[in-house]
Amino acid sequence: MTAQLIDGNALSKQLRTQVAARAQALKAKGVTPGLAVVLVGENPASQVYVRNKVKACEDAGLHSVLEKYDASMTEAELLARVEGLNNDPDIHGILVQLPLPEHIDAQKVIEAISPAKDVDGFHIASAGALMTGMPGFWPCTPYGCMKMLESIGYDLKGKHAVVIGRSNIVGKPMALMLLQKNATVTICHSATPDLKAMTLQADVIVAAVGKRNVLTADMVKPGAVVLDVGMNRNDEGKLCGDVDFDGVKEVASYITPVPGGVGPMTITMLLVNTLEAAESAAN
Repeated sequence: MTAQLIDGNALSKQLRTQVAARAQALKAKGVTPGLAVVLVGENPASQVYVRNKVKACEDAGLHSVLEKYDASMTEAELLARVEGLNNDPDIHGILVQLPLPEHIDAQKVIEAISPAKDVDGFHIASAGALMTGMPGFWPCTPYGCMKMLESIGYDLKGKHAVVIGRSNIVGKPMALMLLQKNATVTICHSATPDLKAMTLQADVIVAAVGKRNVLTADMVKPGAVVLDVGMNRNDEGKLCGDVDFDGVKEVASYITPVPGGVGPMTITMLLVNTLEAAESAAN
């Protein structure tokens, strides 16, 4: 068996077309969905991510503002700028690109963003809404994973899902989203004594630890669905995920590639969240 690819680029394109149509409908009512992206410092990876986010917004007909600040910006200055964006009626989503310089408390900045504009889904109010099954913004990467499972018509009810990783950005929210769809969920991490014993039981595996080859073919039950959230570099410097793709694709039924899998979906779900924030504001 060779796994079918879940193509993040193709699915993203489809969803972005829907976003563009809904944005056009809002514009007809006099509202242009607006996203503010705030970048502090010169982190090269952050600059690439930010550029991609701004371009995706513009391509989908959303209004995007990129604010770049020197790494010497103080925490107080950044908090004041976030407050200004909270009060700007033309801005529906606020994204402060992480990581921030060490002298700035990232959590404090995230909590300063209005929950109504928290399109990254990182605010404690968004986390609480996800935890309790209330409406709110879902973090973009796990939200994208859920859309990928939906795209293959996968019914999670009664399935065993294993999430490798427990970050606030992917692992924990991913587990909660899977739970909402009635999966039985196991979260594994660096202190899990026998990862292979866990993953061999899984119908769905989400690998999200940022470590190459954390999941190999001998750790996967035949026919399992594997979503690779990792972003690493191999020995040749090429982009790769957390999963040993060449080995695992011979065992799994579906697998996401890196690049071209979960990555494009993350930005797409940011657009979806921004659009929904604008629709809420318009109503």
